[in-house]
Amino acid sequence: MAKTMLEVNNLTTKYVTRFHEDVYAVDHVSLKIEEGKSLGIAGESGCGKSTLALSLMGYYFAPLHYMSGEIIIDGKNISGMDPDTVRKNVLGTEIAYIPQAAMNALNPTIRISKFVEDVIRAHDPKADKKTIQEMAKARFAELGLPVEALNRHAVELSGGMKQRVVIAISTILNPKVLIADEPSSALDVTSQKMVIKMLRDMMEKGYIKAMIFITHELPLLYNVTDDIMVMYAGQIVERGSANEMVFDPIHPYSRGLINSILVPEEGTRTNKLTAIPGTPPNLKKPPQGCRFAERCKYATLQCRVNAMPMIDFDGNRSYRCGHSVEHLREVYGHEE
Repeated sequence: MAKTMLEVNNLTTKYVTRFHEDVYAVDHVSLKIEEGKSLGIAGESGCGKSTLALSLMGYYFAPLHYMSGEIIIDGKNISGMDPDTVRKNVLGTEIAYIPQAAMNALNPTIRISKFVEDVIRAHDPKADKKTIQEMAKARFAELGLPVEALNRHAVELSGGMKQRVVIAISTILNPKVLIADEPSSALDVTSQKMVIKMLRDMMEKGYIKAMIFITHELPLLYNVTDDIMVMYAGQIVERGSANEMVFDPIHPYSRGLINSILVPEEGTRTNKLTAIPGTPPNLKKPPQGCRFAERCKYATLQCRVNAMPMIDFDGNRSYRCGHSVEHLREVYGHEE
């Protein structure tokens, strides 16, 4: 039986505005990732993907606040742990984070080698400079990065190179879980492929044990992750294998995401791309029933009144909807 590297149970976190309003951006989210596996998280901008990523690290600063739930990394529960303890004993070693706009994460006045040195010494203050340099050179070479990049400043690197350098630095301590928050956004196709290849190589070489890959492009995850989880308005609405989620999405929102994006694997489409109507709900006052109901053409009165739990089906799949899987598949079939 595969070892569980990350287990999250009913995690809830919120933002508190300057007017003391609560915004529940992550609402009772649960997930599990086994060693050697990768999980993709997809959804529109503002659905809570990046907030979930920050929450999973257990490192909270206002206006983001931990409310409830468990975050267990390789058997260690980091929920509610003191921020200093998390910074010293968890971040970088147990779990690491590649932020959005990682290309802008490097100080242009500092050489790349200094970033590596700072990361390593944050966990091992006694590490000598020679050992650190050897570690950095070995890691850069193994990941196909030019070793001479260590002596350069960020402004001397291309966008794709900066992104790959940030990935190398973030994972220099071999974290058990890596969270990559839209690491290929704002890159050209060639650079995207290089970044994705680097992440795959790190998994294969065992530098990281499990990975979460976040993007708003659901089809991109087909070639990157084993499973895909779709998020909407702070909640998970569907989860399944990458193949199932791209070619047989069940939840109306998941299907809407696929129908609004060109999927190369499908070949030439006969149907036109369609946008999802409306806008996500205000999470200061989330709807009583299904949060997607106001944008869903299949919604009934019961959908708007009853809160929807996650329902398991077809073995390892699950979804959050008031309609049966059979009914939705029948409806979709008539529309094609």
